[in-house]
Amino acid sequence: MQARTDPFLNAARLSVAPMMAWTDRHCRFFHRQISHSALLYTEMVTAAAVVHGDLDRLLGHSKAENPLALQVGGSDPQALAQATKIAYEAGYLEVNLNCGCPSDRVQSGAFGAVLMQSPDLVADCVSAMASVSDAEVTVKCRIGVDDQDPREILPVFLEKISNAGVQRVTIHARKAWLTGLSPKENRDIPPLDYGLVRDMVCAFPGLHISLNGGVATLDAACDHLAGSVGGVMVGRAAYHDPYNILAHADARVFGDVRPVPDRHLVADKMVSYIEDHITAGGRLHHITRHMLGLYAGQPGARHWRRSLSELGAQDDATVRDFVKLVATMRDLSAAADEKEM
Repeated sequence: MQARTDPFLNAARLSVAPMMAWTDRHCRFFHRQISHSALLYTEMVTAAAVVHGDLDRLLGHSKAENPLALQVGGSDPQALAQATKIAYEAGYLEVNLNCGCPSDRVQSGAFGAVLMQSPDLVADCVSAMASVSDAEVTVKCRIGVDDQDPREILPVFLEKISNAGVQRVTIHARKAWLTGLSPKENRDIPPLDYGLVRDMVCAFPGLHISLNGGVATLDAACDHLAGSVGGVMVGRAAYHDPYNILAHADARVFGDVRPVPDRHLVADKMVSYIEDHITAGGRLHHITRHMLGLYAGQPGARHWRRSLSELGAQDDATVRDFVKLVATMRDLSAAADEKEM
């Protein structure tokens, strides 16, 4: 099978994980104001929803969010192929198949992490997806599930999807326990095995492998990149502490020499976006709920979080309220700087 050119190969050096209820279009636009280059992912959308649902609600995005990939869930090759074709026509250049989510809802639909038990089916799925468009088809998986031996199953899984045409995969370096652990517990309790992921990089030189799981700082991401992995995917840390993860990533990971925006400028860059959203009938909270961590670790961070939360509870909160809060944060930062002098 002839390899195609991956449009996001460089961007995949650092990516923000798909996270349900978090990485919606407002979150992604906000993250893009901090980093020009990191690869962003949508929340997972089922193939059936893409085929039969409201496409603007499910797939809506702006060009300003690029580089952007869609994550889909499913186990029916034909439905996944149809969803991939629709996604490509909607402007998505990458469609990622979820083989890592351990939630009960996903298991009941026979997809997500449970697909680690069916590598031949996954190969059929990605082959069907790749056959209908020029979108890059990628996979996000675990190192194994339940009683599987990761050192036995993961190489088999990677070989199957590689032979089916996948050129890029993200591996969450933990097992998923489909019974006995909640999705939250599955993010923390199973031990990380970064060594196995690095071994897979050596065993599959034709695959671009990104490491996911437990990466909490940009320094940690850069340490992994200095090793053998092709990329690093950051999840909750990028959501809760977005500035510290993403602001210097363009320079340190991608060699981008453009000036790094400070936190206040990032907030300023959101003003017109917020204004347009409210004018269209949306609420301030739809956007600012993703911005609670912008000032994490900075003077006034608690005031920022509390004030945004209070504004979010108000149906009539306006963009002026947001602008006033940003001005207050500027004053608090300036006062802290003077105190240190």
